[in-house]
Amino acid sequence: MSRLLIIGCGGVAQVAIRKCCQNSEVFTEIMIASRTKSKCDDLKAKLEGKTSTKIETAKVDADNVEELKELINAYKPDAVLNVALPYQDLTIMDACLVCGVDYIDTANYECEDTEDPKWRAIYEKRCKELGFTAYFDYSWQWAYQEKFKEAGLTAILGSGFDPGVTSVYSAYALKHYFDEIHTIDILDCNGGDHGYPFATNFNPEINLREVSANGSYWTDGHWVETKPMEWRAQYNFDQVGEKDMYLLHHEEIESLAKNIPGIKRIRFFMTFGQSYLTHMKCLEDVGMLRTDPIMVDGKEIVPIQVLKELLPDPASLGPRTVGKTNIGCIFTGVKDGKEKSIYIYNVCDHQECYKEVESQAISYTTGVPAMIGAMMVVKGLWKKPGVFNLEEMDPDPYMEALNKFGLPWQVVENPVPVDCYKTEDESVHMD
Repeated sequence: MSRLLIIGCGGVAQVAIRKCCQNSEVFTEIMIASRTKSKCDDLKAKLEGKTSTKIETAKVDADNVEELKELINAYKPDAVLNVALPYQDLTIMDACLVCGVDYIDTANYECEDTEDPKWRAIYEKRCKELGFTAYFDYSWQWAYQEKFKEAGLTAILGSGFDPGVTSVYSAYALKHYFDEIHTIDILDCNGGDHGYPFATNFNPEINLREVSANGSYWTDGHWVETKPMEWRAQYNFDQVGEKDMYLLHHEEIESLAKNIPGIKRIRFFMTFGQSYLTHMKCLEDVGMLRTDPIMVDGKEIVPIQVLKELLPDPASLGPRTVGKTNIGCIFTGVKDGKEKSIYIYNVCDHQECYKEVESQAISYTTGVPAMIGAMMVVKGLWKKPGVFNLEEMDPDPYMEALNKFGLPWQVVENPVPVDCYKTEDESVHMD
């Protein structure tokens, strides 16, 4: 029995909330809190009578620590699940610390205004330390380690799919399949088709910032920075088919490089269709991906936020998206003195997700792990003081829960390796 405060009511949040209600033995009471309370009330109305979980709603500005503290103190949850925007991670962590409540999220902190002088100074110092351009990384939240440890509280970072499930896959592979992991290739394939010329499957602002940034990968103890979409690979995905995928920077590379002993290389790849890439490049060229304010008729506007309002709401894509996702990790390493490779992955059907929770598979594959991460904490399975990424915890109960709650996984021995080459010169292959 537990009481969970869920902050956020977007596409991912609504999946997590529905899955909490399916898991009413654990989540006996939940509160849904968002800046737009009507969205919370509408979802509550849909769910009441279909679950024994008691549901309450509230209005809260997740950028405001005082409002968050007031709500947490009034509701007295056992834990807070943050499925709001990553811009709000630190304010929610601050409130949890003051109120003495455990914390779970799905994505690492990002600064909303990347031109803010205070953020810029810290960011430039961090980039110098890392040796590459990192618009988003875990250092902001890792800085809370001693505060959460001293308070006797648990903070679980990145309980989505990637990061999240891919991190648990890594811990599971190390525990059960390898004595030492040498390489990890994280593959994120969305074979879905929503019928629009251009749309994003999750928050457009977050998605486009992530994709348009420089890439990076970890090799032989250091970071290598790449240009956006500089490296490409083709891969034949189970139940999806052959797709082009591109090397990106992704935050779990940083935590896995830190927490998986003996690792020699980690890369992250995501698939994109040509229509998506063409539209994104045009938008970038005309300045629509800018995150800093510009003046229009005497008023400040942020171009990427305007674009967000113009694009289809990701939550509206569910009924029209067909196809499947395939997300997982290819591992190579050594077991009992012999070289070994495996691929652990999940395949998720967009329309099956919609039938179950009125969502497409992208929100589903993030919302289900968010619920599972919260369950690990409130059940005491992942309860220890400090700030942790998922690969630092026991993977077995989480992997069992993935099978139970809609994200079954499978293991393939000796998968085809990823052959990565220069987008502009296919004769240049990455070692």
